[in-house]
Amino acid sequence: MNLLEQAAIFLVTAVIVVPLFRRMQLGAVLGYLAAGAIIGPWGLGLIADADATLNFAEMGVVLLLFLIGLELEPSRLWALRHPVFGLGGAQVVVTGIALTGIAVWLNLSWQAAIVIGLGLAMSSTAIVLAWLGERGQLSSPSGRLAFAILLFQDVAVIPLIALLPLLSPDRTGHASGWILAAKGVAAIAFVIVVSRLLVRPALKLVARFGGREVFTAAALLVVIGAALTMEAIGISMSLGAFLAGVLLADSEFRHELEADVEPFKGLLLGLFFMAVGMSANLALLVSDPFTVLGVVLGLMVLKALLMYGLARVSGTGGEEAQRIAVLIAQGGEFAFVLFVAAQTAGILPGETVEFLVLVVTVSMLLAPLSFIVHERLLERWLERTKTPEFDLIEGHGNPVIIAGYGRYGQIVSRVLRMAGIPFTAIEASFQQVDFVRRFGNKVYYGDASRLELLESARARDAKLFVLAIDDVEASVKTAAVVRKNFPNLPILARARNRVHYYRLRDLDIDREAIEREIFLSSLETARQALELTGMEAAQVARAVALFKEHDEKLMDEQYAVRQDETQLIQTTAQAAAQLQEVFEADVKESTSPVPGRDG
Repeated sequence: MNLLEQAAIFLVTAVIVVPLFRRMQLGAVLGYLAAGAIIGPWGLGLIADADATLNFAEMGVVLLLFLIGLELEPSRLWALRHPVFGLGGAQVVVTGIALTGIAVWLNLSWQAAIVIGLGLAMSSTAIVLAWLGERGQLSSPSGRLAFAILLFQDVAVIPLIALLPLLSPDRTGHASGWILAAKGVAAIAFVIVVSRLLVRPALKLVARFGGREVFTAAALLVVIGAALTMEAIGISMSLGAFLAGVLLADSEFRHELEADVEPFKGLLLGLFFMAVGMSANLALLVSDPFTVLGVVLGLMVLKALLMYGLARVSGTGGEEAQRIAVLIAQGGEFAFVLFVAAQTAGILPGETVEFLVLVVTVSMLLAPLSFIVHERLLERWLERTKTPEFDLIEGHGNPVIIAGYGRYGQIVSRVLRMAGIPFTAIEASFQQVDFVRRFGNKVYYGDASRLELLESARARDAKLFVLAIDDVEASVKTAAVVRKNFPNLPILARARNRVHYYRLRDLDIDREAIEREIFLSSLETARQALELTGMEAAQVARAVALFKEHDEKLMDEQYAVRQDETQLIQTTAQAAAQLQEVFEADVKESTSPVPGRDG
């Protein structure tokens, strides 16, 4: 069968099966998996070589990770470091230890148990991210945490592969593990340097002289080049593509790269899921279904329970923890690579690898079903405990809109009310709305980042928008919506901390219009503290004014280098020394005698 005939079979099957599964509200991912199982060697046998298809279709996962990288600027990725290395690291370590213990209990060697435990701790990046993307949930709290965990798993593949020679019964090549780890670090550094120094200038030349089709070819070359760099030393191709995407996220070509790569990503990712469905050894499943399904369900339940516990311990809410636990419960495609490499190293026998690959494949097949079942059960539970619908804002509108009616927004509203200035207050917490309404306050329950709500509040006719939302992410999201859709509406914003301040500044909000919530109250406390220590009132006022002026100047300086931690630390140290010098000089000047008045 030639290539065109195979392509026709793939396309016909996908065109028939995937829309059918979507019509049944089972999702496109499960449709692709089922389509692959139908035409694969264990189904109708229309396509015999599942491995060759899988190797080619892995480019779909690579392109998916590149596009996700394009959505994450380095500063945003740095902000994810805590969930990546905290929750992500805990998931791999705790789940790996638990599964390793079970493998040892089943009389496997400790070397094999470690490989099995860590391999099964991995989850499917492709399935989870495709599912979240299909439902527009990648930016949700559970979506961001799931992505952070999966990102750590992708990074963890490097030391796991490096560990295999150390676990091999033949220890003669044990040094190769450390060499591979060093190569991995070097490859990551290479991708970073090339992306910064060569790729951007090259894309500028191509965009200027090459034409649209050549730019598309260049975009694919960037992704494939980064992926092949990693594959050349035995590391995950998707990690290289993800790094390339992150490093190009703040470039002027971001949107054009997304538009060019997206169609190829969709086709190849669908082909990847079909190849996974084709690779399922259904004969082994038919011969011993209870053992296979029992291990699969046990694996998914154990991973989900451990993930839920870790998420709750980290402070995640119950509903979000449930979602993350179900999303991470299945096995992952990187387990295939790890188990096959372990077989080559003599750590795992061939029949064990075949069984484990089937377990991971079946868990990946069941993953979309588990997502759907949980989603529908969760929806029923939420239906019983759901919050009320957002309020409708009617009327001619008011000159001031206050977003956020906590302790900060309430003080602003009380002053406005005292001065006779009408305002519209919006609060996203219905508990807070119920509480303040009991005291006679008129406040609307709603999400101020929703454009239709702002339109109903007559934001186009308002004179001022007061951003008093407590949650940093919700505050930045609301500010972005207001700035984009009502560019002439002035914003007065509350910033919880310096990072919040910088993100609001990124949205072109004037620094004079951003108030750090405890800054002025802290200065007032400091003023009283200086007076109580015996300092004269004039000196106290001068000291507080000096500090305020100096700190505002420091904020501007650090805003310019906010993405460089080394520079931030350096400017902080320099500013502290400068402030001390300025204060001492000011004290000397104020206490020195005036010429002609020393009598």
